[in-house]
Amino acid sequence: MGEYSLGEAIQQFLKKSRLKGSVQALQITEVWEQIMGKTVAKYTESIKIYGDKLYVTTTMAPLKQELLFQKEKIVERVNEALGEKVIKEVVIQ
Repeated sequence: MGEYSLGEAIQQFLKKSRLKGSVQALQITEVWEQIMGKTVAKYTESIKIYGDKLYVTTTMAPLKQELLFQKEKIVERVNEALGEKVIKEVVIQ
């Protein structure tokens, strides 16, 4: 085995772990306001990742409609924030 920094070891662990989606969802949650703006962040109830899908939950009907129109932008912005192409689809709930 070669030598790894702690950061590299954690990245290797996450690649093989089921925790990766949860950690990425936390990363997205932290920067959601920067990605989507204060209003969207305020009314977003939860953000989850299952596989290559990002699930965004809100109870605000007008916001749901707006997010449906912005699905492709959301995918681009989230993948850019994560530094890799993780998300392929956005599901608005």
